Amino acid sequence: MSISLSPARCLLAALICLGAGAAVAGAASTPSAPSLTLKPWLPKQDLAIDAIGFVPGGSGRLAASERDGLLLLDAQGQELARLPGSFNGLDSRAAGQQVLVATLDSQRQQALLVSLDPQRRQWSQPLYLPARDFPVDGLCLYRDEASHLFLFLVGEEGKGEQWLVGTGAQLSATAQRVRGVPLPPAAQFCQVDDGANQLLVNEENVGWWAYPAHPEAQVERRPVAMRVPFGEVAKAAGAMALVPGGVLALDPKAARLHLYQQGDQQQDEGWSPRANLSLPGLKEPESLAVQAGAKGLQVLLRDDDDGQIYQGRLDWQATPVPLAPVLPNVPALSQSEPVGRQGDAADDPAIWIHPRQPELSRVLGTNKKQGLLAYDLQGKLLQELPVGRLNNVDLRPNFKLGTQVVDLAVASNRDHNSLSLFSIDRASGELREAGEIPTPLKEIYGICLFQPASGELYAFANGKDGRFLQYRLSAADGRVQGELVRQFKVDSQPEGCVADDQRQRLFLGEEDVGVWAVDARADQPANLSSVIKVGPQLHADVEGLALYQSATHDYLVISSQGNDSYVLLDAEPPFASRGAFRVGLNAAAGIDGASETDGLEVTSANLGGPWSQGLLVVQDGRKRMPEQTQNFKFVPWAEVARALQLP
Repeated sequence: MSISLSPARCLLAALICLGAGAAVAGAASTPSAPSLTLKPWLPKQDLAIDAIGFVPGGSGRLAASERDGLLLLDAQGQELARLPGSFNGLDSRAAGQQVLVATLDSQRQQALLVSLDPQRRQWSQPLYLPARDFPVDGLCLYRDEASHLFLFLVGEEGKGEQWLVGTGAQLSATAQRVRGVPLPPAAQFCQVDDGANQLLVNEENVGWWAYPAHPEAQVERRPVAMRVPFGEVAKAAGAMALVPGGVLALDPKAARLHLYQQGDQQQDEGWSPRANLSLPGLKEPESLAVQAGAKGLQVLLRDDDDGQIYQGRLDWQATPVPLAPVLPNVPALSQSEPVGRQGDAADDPAIWIHPRQPELSRVLGTNKKQGLLAYDLQGKLLQELPVGRLNNVDLRPNFKLGTQVVDLAVASNRDHNSLSLFSIDRASGELREAGEIPTPLKEIYGICLFQPASGELYAFANGKDGRFLQYRLSAADGRVQGELVRQFKVDSQPEGCVADDQRQRLFLGEEDVGVWAVDARADQPANLSSVIKVGPQLHADVEGLALYQSATHDYLVISSQGNDSYVLLDAEPPFASRGAFRVGLNAAAGIDGASETDGLEVTSANLGGPWSQGLLVVQDGRKRMPEQTQNFKFVPWAEVARALQLP
């Protein structure tokens, strides 16, 4: 039989043939699949090991046993040191010449940490976490970019917790609960990639999940790998081991080891399967540990069926993924009392400076579910005015209110789409309502004040539709009035703004776009010029803006809400970047870091003591340690200057 092809079909056939040839060539050049060879490591009758691991940075082994205690073994399995007790579960981190080990005391049903000196073969006195009100099934350690050591507890029915247990190479004398973490209901194993700040947890009948590990991160999860029919895992998701850029994960019921490569986190990529290896001779592999070696990965496996420990070498290496840049952490020295409303409530601070006694200065803060709050410099609540849903607040001194001279605070009131005004007694700092100015905005949002050298006072109010309204404020007869003198618009939602009175310049934030500068004078055109755009350093949403102004340098501070950081720029063109930082955890003071910051404020005034070089106040959108309603964190500017090496 003969076959006749048209010219078009001939071309199609040729392309098919070329494609097949290319596929064959590609197959010939594809690296061979990873292989794993295993052999028994310890005779099962010697030790009854329940969990196994490698000594970080060393050649020894760690083992937890309900019968034999916590063990340090050499590479051949000979016992070097023993901590008597009944233990299960295991994780460790290097700490200088020491090794910090976490495990579960089966008799006391409590998690504990203990330090091991591998050279002297000595265990320290254990540090026990308080007994929990749920059974703890698993645990894992995590060290953040500031060298704080945390312990995650995995409990029944989806209960999980994160505890602060040490700083640097030292365990804390007392562990502090940082937050609860909702986990899958059938979780038993967890591991943390410290560099990627990523917690992996199993859900036996579903698959493996990844959570942000940082205590200030939003609670969310992403799938790593799923059971059939949604993924390639045949029967169950069990223990895991992490390597830079990769995950090794056990399917204990199918006796298989899955290898996954992580994608670029910055590009929001997930995990992709690389191999699915059978484990012949093992019936139910349970505990898994890996360590990088010169020729691949050293692997330790425990078979739950007979208790046998296996060792082997896996000729596979994951490709490390790009990590987010590590930013300096600046701790808060004090914090305000939590606000009196749940949810997204606290928003924007302002700093009132006492004209004669700076140490008596106050921090104002808005509660957008309640009103205006006033705190002292230690964070104690001094006054609250329940005037409605106030969003942003700003203030200026020396406002003439009839025959009086007061300091004036102005806030955007979302209940009335108005400006709420408050007088501040210059002797006591006491706040009093001073009037209200209606605006035509349908959804008022941000507010900031501008006071040029000539002395008049202006308010800039913006709405979610992008409009900015500039009002001239006056109160010659004791009644505050606002005259609309200018308006302009940006293309999308703004909020934060701050005025440079000296240079008559307004900085404003467009949340998804960046920061703009515009002439603040009412009789000038509102021509926007870009200061910084959302990008590698500034992550949307762009939120609070503030100016640090001193005799030598002026800086613009920006809340980069999308990555829980603060960007610092020169406040003059070309607005050069001075870097970015985070407000991190202060373990000694028991103050958590700040995250999801809306508003912020800064002053260079000498307020005494730790605030001698100024004060930065930031809203904290996720209050941890303990978990409470939102509040404000107080940061010495001297620490910011030190962290960013400012001139």
